[in-house]
Amino acid sequence: CCGLMIVFTKKNALLILMGIELMLNAANLNLVLFNRQQTGMDGQLFALFVILVAVCEAAVGIAIILRVYHYFKSAVPDQVSDLKEHE
Repeated sequence: CCGLMIVFTKKNALLILMGIELMLNAANLNLVLFNRQQTGMDGQLFALFVILVAVCEAAVGIAIILRVYHYFKSAVPDQVSDLKEHE
C-alpha cells in the first residue's frame, strides 16, 4: 500500500522507482511467509528470482534516470514530456 501511494503521489522519478522497489519487496515478504506453511522451497526460490529481477530493474532504472537528468537537468517525469523533441 505504501509503495503504491509513493508511485501515485511523488513527482520525482527516483522516488517512483523506490516505490516500485518497495512493492516488490512486499511481494517477496508475502512469498516467503506463505512458503512457511509448505515443506518445499518454491516460494523462497521465487522470491530470490524476484529479488534478482528487482536489482536488474533498479540498475536499468537508475541508469535511465541519470541519463535523463544529465540531458534535461530534471528528474521530474512531467517536465520531461517528449523525448523526441530534443534529439
